[in-house]
Amino acid sequence: MCKVCGCGQGEATIGGQAHEHVHVREDGTVHRHTHGTGGYRYAPRAAYPSHSGDPHFGTGAAGARVPGLSGARMLRIERDILAKNDAYARANRDAWRGRGIFALNLVSSPGSGKTTLLVETIGRLKGALPLAVIEGDQQTSFDADRIRASGAQAVQVNTGKGCHLDAHMVGHAFERIELANGLLMIENVGNLVCPAGFDLGEAHKVVILSVTEGEDKPLKYPDMFAAADLMLLTKVDLLPHLAFDAAKCIDFARRVHPGIEVMQVSALDGTGIDGWLAWIGRGVAEAGAGRASA
Repeated sequence: MCKVCGCGQGEATIGGQAHEHVHVREDGTVHRHTHGTGGYRYAPRAAYPSHSGDPHFGTGAAGARVPGLSGARMLRIERDILAKNDAYARANRDAWRGRGIFALNLVSSPGSGKTTLLVETIGRLKGALPLAVIEGDQQTSFDADRIRASGAQAVQVNTGKGCHLDAHMVGHAFERIELANGLLMIENVGNLVCPAGFDLGEAHKVVILSVTEGEDKPLKYPDMFAAADLMLLTKVDLLPHLAFDAAKCIDFARRVHPGIEVMQVSALDGTGIDGWLAWIGRGVAEAGAGRASA
């Protein structure tokens, strides 16, 4: 939706300093904003049926509706915006590849346990490999402060009214980070809609879904699960106390994206964390090998 209606309008900051980016004016013209698609996959619409009598504004060519704009106009605006961000995403990807960095874009709803999982991950990996975090939130530096307290480099990106990070923001944030042959984790703004289509230059999108949320989230927010390569089902230590069907949730995710990898984890009791760290380790090793062979 924000690919065509605009968001943030110059309110984003990186480390507390202003960051200019392109936005869409009310008349539909494009003015210095950046977004990208990368290897984005769209889920088959049959995976998430709706009742025929209900209004559905996502069935047109643009997959969204903005009053006063035709579907064709929306598509043209989206292409312009995404093309600009693709260049920034490619630059990020090339820079990280050249430094042997394994970059992950972590996406979720608010309250899924993303930051808690990050802190646990940092605690276990600290000293074993170089790592850093880029934090995305609309306001405050709470999460970046928490990450720094755990012993990792962190840069806070505040997006203002913006509902996601873009590749230009992330590229500027990375300029403040010293990292090579290691792991970069990007914690996106809590939102299962807007970050789905925006490439930051990452190796993988990782969608984090907690068992305290609905098991139907993959069908309600299919574009995010279609875009992700890995789903982390978090807070599984709470399963005995909840009416949450983990098998059904995983089935729904695989209806949207048949190839998605799934891990069940708990940062509290350690369930599945070793598997998550091993997955990261393989990615870091591959990134390092790619740099060595370049």
